[in-house]
Amino acid sequence: MELCRLSQLKEGERAVVLRLDSADSMRRRLQDIGLVPGGGVACIGRSPLGDPAAYYICGAVIALREEDASGIYVAKGVSNGAH
Repeated sequence: MELCRLSQLKEGERAVVLRLDSADSMRRRLQDIGLVPGGGVACIGRSPLGDPAAYYICGAVIALREEDASGIYVAKGVSNGAH
């Protein structure tokens, strides 16, 4: 298990969300799409310039900017439902 920011996940890597360090409004939006502590997430691709990246979260593909993904701490090498 390796701790890192969501923005550091490489394509194909899976992780479990540990905590969200975002402003209240952004934290709420992230929680609404399923990014909650204990939830699974997988990086499924990056745009040609690397930002944004696409993540598989709760059965949906969500694009997040690096700025937003860098406030999400995850444990790599652990999977909890992210395909």
